[in-house]
Amino acid sequence: MRIVFVTTAGLLLAALRPAGAQEPTPPPAQPTGAPGACPPGYTCSAASSPASQLGLYVFPAKEQTKDQQLADEQYCWGWAKDQTKIDPATLTANTDSAAKATKAKVDSAAAGAAVKGAARGAAGGAIIGGIAGDAGTGAAIGAATGAVAGRRAKKQATAQAEQVGAAQAEQQVAQKIATFKKAMSTCLEGKGYSVK
Repeated sequence: MRIVFVTTAGLLLAALRPAGAQEPTPPPAQPTGAPGACPPGYTCSAASSPASQLGLYVFPAKEQTKDQQLADEQYCWGWAKDQTKIDPATLTANTDSAAKATKAKVDSAAAGAAVKGAARGAAGGAIIGGIAGDAGTGAAIGAATGAVAGRRAKKQATAQAEQVGAAQAEQQVAQKIATFKKAMSTCLEGKGYSVK
């Protein structure tokens, strides 16, 4: 005799089986996506509704079958893709490139921030140094302080620009998806469905 341990849904079961007994054979697997491949109560990913992927609720107002609805949704997905030139399956927010593009604009605008800060600091330091009796030392200290302040301002502006660029990229993706959803909804409504 040998002991066989089987785990099912987190339960551990032990069964005693004679040494010569054969293992039970599992039922033959049905191909994924084939009609009837999904057991009752389960949703197969291959049969996933294109409209549900977009968060659309589609009601068959003219009593269309599930198969007809799926075929119509697939048709309308393609039609909306042709009309809008948008493919939600491949659409992603390229926040990195948008952030870099916005950062480049800020970098060119803020390129002289450290130099300008140093110049302002030197002028202020020279005035203070003149009052204290050593204008040269005051100017050097002011220039260093101004350069640090200028670099800090540039760093803050760059970080803000990256955030703005990423937000703009995400907003553009959301607008494209909204446009695609509108086109797909229009197609489905034309085929006799109620869409929300």
